[in-house]
Amino acid sequence: MQSQGPGISEIKFNKGGLVPAIAQDWETGDVLMLAYMNKEAIEKTLSTGRAHYFSRSRDRLWLKGETSGHFQKVRSIYYDCDGDTILLKVEQKGVACHTGERTCFFRRLDKSSTGIEGGPSIISALYRVVLERKDASPDLSYVASLYADGLDKILEKIREESEEFIGASRGGSDKEIIHELADLLFHSLVLLGNKEIPLEKLFLELRERFGTSGIEEKRSRKEKEKVEIKDE
Repeated sequence: MQSQGPGISEIKFNKGGLVPAIAQDWETGDVLMLAYMNKEAIEKTLSTGRAHYFSRSRDRLWLKGETSGHFQKVRSIYYDCDGDTILLKVEQKGVACHTGERTCFFRRLDKSSTGIEGGPSIISALYRVVLERKDASPDLSYVASLYADGLDKILEKIREESEEFIGASRGGSDKEIIHELADLLFHSLVLLGNKEIPLEKLFLELRERFGTSGIEEKRSRKEKEKVEIKDE
């Protein structure tokens, strides 16, 4: 990361020289924790790429993970419209909360049912489950049985789900289309898990395509393939 952000002079610190800082999982969007930063903590974070905060109870600067090993690799830093709150999008190693929970926000105050929230983060949550099923018994887990049957079986299921998705898209209801797409996506995640490909690589690929013409992207891909064939 750069040594000093262009907006650091615009941050409005309180009378104690602090500003609240929210740490958010850069991949899932989950809010991990809330801490405080002073100017030195922000500069240290920018220069090292690791989240540093200021401890009000210990009255000193601290590196997140310095004792637990649960470091936060900072992907980007934002500040809000008033300049009085920092948002860090981080790659969390281990857990963020000192209780052992992944996020500090694991208790609900309202009366709504608990469980996995909706939104894009459910894709990452689902993939974590898919990876965990590698160690499960094939007799008790469908995903584990796919892993046990091997790549050909997984590809067969993807082909099957693709055909069903196409069929639903031609004459099915919206509900049927969504159902078949969910099946296709699920089995595609199993394939990534079988290949041990981090979901992060998929997100990065999609992110790189923003602002790029689809036509130009396909053309450059074909040109690259021609070069690779020629080199062989």
